[in-house]
Amino acid sequence: GTKSHLRSSSIKGNIEMSDNKITEKYKVYIDDNYHYTDQSKRSAVGSYHSLEEAVEKCKEITIESLGHLFEEGITPENLSAQWSMFGDDPFIVGGKGPVPFSARKFITTELCESIIRAHKPAI
Repeated sequence: GTKSHLRSSSIKGNIEMSDNKITEKYKVYIDDNYHYTDQSKRSAVGSYHSLEEAVEKCKEITIESLGHLFEEGITPENLSAQWSMFGDDPFIVGGKGPVPFSARKFITTELCESIIRAHKPAI
């Protein structure tokens, strides 16, 4: 049959259609570290057919969150600490096996250094 793929980039989510059947496999959500015990603060990002797409979206969200927390003079360690207190913590629901993405493991000193370099004004 003919496959149609509908993609929406809205925060409400991406749903892929195939032969009029929803083929959602991996759902991405964001927990707010500032309200980490409050599931009412959780937001849905979207659904993805492949694990790779879902992981890429989680990486994007994490990097964007780190960028929002950047302050002039911040160290990589402090940027990571700020994220763990106030950042967006994306995660994936679906599939089998181990947890496919952990922002805490993704955020390294090197990543924080690259965020800081990217946000420093050019001289």
